[in-house]
Amino acid sequence: MNLPPFPAGYRASGVLLHVTSLPSPYGIGDVGPAAMAWVDRLHEAGQSWWQALPLGPTGYGDSPYQSLSSFAGNPLLISPDWLIEDGLLRASDCAGASFSPTTVDFEAVKRFKYALLETAWKSFSAGAHSDLRPDFERFGHDQAHWLDDYALFRALKARYDDASYLDWPEDLVRRAPAALDQARRDLASHVDQVRFAQFLLFRQGARLKAHARAKGVRLIGDLPFFVSPDSSDVWANPELFLLDATYRPRVVAGVPPDYFSAQGQRWGNPIYDWDALAARGYRWCIDRVRALLEHVDAIRLDHFRGFAAAWHIPAAAPTARSGRWIPGPSAGLFGAVEKALGGVPFVAEDLGMITPEVGTLRDEFHIPGTRVLQFAFDGHSDNPYLPHNYVPNTVVYTGTHDNPTTRGWYEDRPDAERGNLWHYLQRAAGTGEEAAPALLRLAWSSVAALAIAPLQDVLNLGKEARMNQPGSAEGNWRWRVTDEMLGGPALESLRDLTVTSARAEAAMAASS
Repeated sequence: MNLPPFPAGYRASGVLLHVTSLPSPYGIGDVGPAAMAWVDRLHEAGQSWWQALPLGPTGYGDSPYQSLSSFAGNPLLISPDWLIEDGLLRASDCAGASFSPTTVDFEAVKRFKYALLETAWKSFSAGAHSDLRPDFERFGHDQAHWLDDYALFRALKARYDDASYLDWPEDLVRRAPAALDQARRDLASHVDQVRFAQFLLFRQGARLKAHARAKGVRLIGDLPFFVSPDSSDVWANPELFLLDATYRPRVVAGVPPDYFSAQGQRWGNPIYDWDALAARGYRWCIDRVRALLEHVDAIRLDHFRGFAAAWHIPAAAPTARSGRWIPGPSAGLFGAVEKALGGVPFVAEDLGMITPEVGTLRDEFHIPGTRVLQFAFDGHSDNPYLPHNYVPNTVVYTGTHDNPTTRGWYEDRPDAERGNLWHYLQRAAGTGEEAAPALLRLAWSSVAALAIAPLQDVLNLGKEARMNQPGSAEGNWRWRVTDEMLGGPALESLRDLTVTSARAEAAMAASS
């Protein structure tokens, strides 16, 4: 069986913050000095875990859950400061850029960062930091099983003005060998530049992970259940997905009507052909997990219920209402992962319409489940999100990236639900300003092995700091924190709470 990430009696805590939200002068957070400083802040606050969102290159809507690859990293997360340190950029290359410190302007950041990466590639090609050449070549060899297809995919997307690969010439869509060979020759320089950017990011990410480990901070990565329809994953492996003769999805993913949407959510992702994957020993899935474990210490399995059954929506259907549940790989996949990789520290995002089969699968492999306090106060004492219903092998959140901030959540709650919160806390009443600190105390005092809060809740921010609005395609993933926000007393208060809740010992032990 998989070993859980939490041994008996384990108590720890952490903060949810995506890398893009970190402070930096370059318009977007990255894995460089600001990330190192953030790890230091977590360590000083007694936190054992930093959870981020998926780290892949974003496509549609700049969503980290619609990545262009399950294996590549997002080149926007490369630190210009460390490229200057490496002699691949000059400080003057970064001069003159001006960005909002509180919001990511993705289009402006892309123009700026991609220009820097092109300059770094030209410097490297001209002989700068030539001692990196053997490492770069070794990286290309070791990661060839995904990197070659991904680099060609990105070069072709650039050639065809970022169009979906389904709109490319037919011989490239169906991957005719002669067409691929010709494209590799024509786009060789661009392909190598893409490979080089991945090398830089993996190198910087390893430096950050080593620093975090030295500080006793472990990293939780996020593995989306589905892949993007316009991704190198589908383009390079069409036989692993339920596609028609023109390589378009026959069915797409989503969820039926739920807490977040009365129409359900039609995500549009292609759905796996689990029979084809099983026939190959789930090798692609295993490689996907192994790749993420190079960067993180534990993995949140997004949409865990999809492993038991997924909502299949006819590709032509305009909403998610007409879908149906189709069984997934269940224990067969997890058994194969366990056999190949040993005990993997997973966390199950088991939210939404959860059936007994989902709980059985989670518990069979001792995977901690997820509880979200914002879902707890409907007035029913058997609500599974209320802390008195937890088991220790649980991760509790005040809210997630898909929720409003707790302060914003409270402001929109009906009076009855607000009353349920204060009644549960054995208080007569409270205010919106008190809601986030109250949920933090409730999470940290629970029996859950791990308690996590989004940084927005630690800072007690309002609706302006929401990260994502499910079902809305615009304005998401843009929020950023500033150094000034981090300079206040919030992290000191978090440390005090962590100590009094007996959750600081794990961080102290890990860094000793």
